[in-house]
Order: sequence, then structure tokens, then C-alpha cells
Amino acid sequence: MKASELKKGMIIEDSGQLYIVISMDHKTPGNLRAIYQAVLKHLLDGRLINMRYSPEDKVEKVDLEAKKAQYLFHDHSGFHFMDMETYESIVLGDDILSDIKDYLKENAEISLLYHGHKPITAELPASIDLKVIESAPGARGDTSGKVTKPAKLETGLIVNVPLFIDEGEMIKVDTRTGQYLGRA
Repeated sequence: MKASELKKGMIIEDSGQLYIVISMDHKTPGNLRAIYQAVLKHLLDGRLINMRYSPEDKVEKVDLEAKKAQYLFHDHSGFHFMDMETYESIVLGDDILSDIKDYLKENAEISLLYHGHKPITAELPASIDLKVIESAPGARGDTSGKVTKPAKLETGLIVNVPLFIDEGEMIKVDTRTGQYLGRA
């Protein structure tokens, strides 16, 4: 596929290495040719690199196999999952799941993405329900517009929520942006 077709979240292969596209920016400096500036994250070691592509450059998109898995627990060796078909135990390191670890709660079902026979990353649903465990009481003062307060969720994630959300409530959180979506 052409570099102009790259989008955020795609997994590509460049020089034999697997990368996920973090951001993609189209630039046309003055009267020069257009370029695509991409920030790529290496799937195995997590390092970020900047790449420039011309619109005609060819990029190899990687097709990954998705398998359903259940998140079990986290310890010193990593994140433990169970394959829902074979009941096999799978352990993924902290470096692989660093972006999504705040959305994982015990017994949650997610998709593990495999390249060959090796799991390389995980894919969450678009939103997830989490319980508010810590939140300041809402005090409305002189305000105009939408007023929010920080709330700590059961996984340790801190999200800005409306003033009417209290401790113990279940809320929906967007896993792509980390924003409050509504009550669950």
C-alpha cells in the first residue's frame, strides 16, 4: 500500500521490524513535494522513531490474527491472559502493554493480536466500564460551561468526570482517548 494510506493504529513492517503508527502528519513545505511524517512505535521494545515517506513510497501493512483472551492478573513477570479457545496461559511483558494497562481489569475479555504464532499486542474494546473508587465531592461555584473533577478508577486510571459522579459508581471510559463517556 502507499504511504498516503497510512492511518493511526495500523501495524506495518519496515526493514523487517514491526511498528504501530502512533501519528501521521501530511506536510507540504512551500513549493516542495508533499511528505508524510509518521511517528512509529516498535512493537517489541516500545521505542519511538520518526519516519518520513513520500506519497509514492510503498509500505507493507501487516495482517495480524486476533484471538480472544481473558485477562487474569499482573505480577512481576508481566500480564497474564488465558486463551479462550485452548485455555492456554499467555504472559505479555509490561513494555508491550504499557499503553493499555490502565484499562485492564480482572476477567476482562480482550483480543490478543498474533504475528505468526507469537502474541505481539492487545486490542481493547472501544469503551470499558470501570468503577470510581476515589473522587472529591462536587462543589459547584461560579462556573460557565461543563465542570469536571478528577476521579480515580479501580485500575488506577485518573479521568475527569462531571460533578454529579460519586464514589462507587460505574462509568464508561473511551479506551482510545481515556475520556469519560457516561454512566454505565
